[in-house]
Amino acid sequence: MNNLDFSAEPLFSWYVVALALSGVILAAIGAVATRMKAGLRVLNIVIGLGFLGYAYYLAFVFEGGTYTIFYKVFILPVLLIFASVKTLVERNNEKQQQAAQAAAAFNPNAPQAPFNPNAPQAPFNPNAPQPGAPVPPAAPQGAAPYQPGVPPQPVADNPYAQPQPPAN
Repeated sequence: MNNLDFSAEPLFSWYVVALALSGVILAAIGAVATRMKAGLRVLNIVIGLGFLGYAYYLAFVFEGGTYTIFYKVFILPVLLIFASVKTLVERNNEKQQQAAQAAAAFNPNAPQAPFNPNAPQAPFNPNAPQPGAPVPPAAPQGAAPYQPGVPPQPVADNPYAQPQPPAN
């Protein structure tokens, strides 16, 4: 039995359509918006399903008689939709701020504090690696250690190495 007849009872029919539309919107927001808090998502889904169920009841099960239209019922979906959108916007702004702070933390072009010669300095550690100091290449296992001033010799199994004169 279909109770939706816009020519005979337009107010009732539009009320059922508005209930169903509100229910679909609330349930969709609750199901899709993963950035919202779990409690708000569950509340949206439960109230949305309640609206859909009541719209189904009025459209297909209700057999006539008297009914009361509560216009105040439509304040709740508006408030929930507003709260959901507000939560989504706030969480998106928080993520953007966190990303901007993370990017600013590693910005090499950021202005640096001026050098203060009176600031306390850490004691010099002669064993610490110094910036700009040359690092000798690592010698392969079993090879002679690196000796400055001696040109490096090609590896024997390197096909691109310079030819070596035969050993006498």
